[in-house]
Amino acid sequence: MAQIRQQQPQLSDKAASYVRALVISGELPPGSQIRPETIGEELGISTTPAREALQALRVEGFLELVPRKGFLVAPLTGADIRDLFRAQALLGGELADRAARNGSVDEIAELEALHHELIAAAARKDTVLLEEKNHAFHRQINLLANARKLLWVLGLTTRYVPRMFYSSIAGWPQATAEDHTRILEAVKAGEGPAARAAMEDHIMHAGELLAAHFDARQAREQRTTA
Repeated sequence: MAQIRQQQPQLSDKAASYVRALVISGELPPGSQIRPETIGEELGISTTPAREALQALRVEGFLELVPRKGFLVAPLTGADIRDLFRAQALLGGELADRAARNGSVDEIAELEALHHELIAAAARKDTVLLEEKNHAFHRQINLLANARKLLWVLGLTTRYVPRMFYSSIAGWPQATAEDHTRILEAVKAGEGPAARAAMEDHIMHAGELLAAHFDARQAREQRTTA
């Protein structure tokens, strides 16, 4: 029984991440009904962790629970996404500023190595590896910042953009390689304000790409159903 209780949160987290990706990509537009039985079947898990995931997403604001209809995707627009990324940019900028001030030679060398691996993945159009190196690059900066509470708050905003999703956004691989170069240069130079500005610009750039992607998909859906 103890083993089951330990596994269920992992399954519900998996289901929640899956549904978040469907919502933020526009595959499940606002107003769409989501049934835990369907999610469980798609992921090969039982209905219980799937329902727990949907309840968690309702608390987060992704879903609404409507009488006689069940779980529905909550309203979401490109403007909402831009607002979320603005909040994320402010936090990410502060973390980059601190990383530039705090990073040791060895730690910054590791960051530079990750960046070169990211560039290589982008050149090979290996989007899976690119996403992994992007996550590792940002994680290294956040660790260098040594600000646990800020990082915790940042995590609340980044959950709106599932990690394995970016490659579906037009222009993201190129933007990532270029933006990260500016961030790395500022961190290597120990220039906190420049690192802050580069990170804020990078996150807002990614947010704009995602918002435009979301709006375009919503517009196509509306034309299809009209």
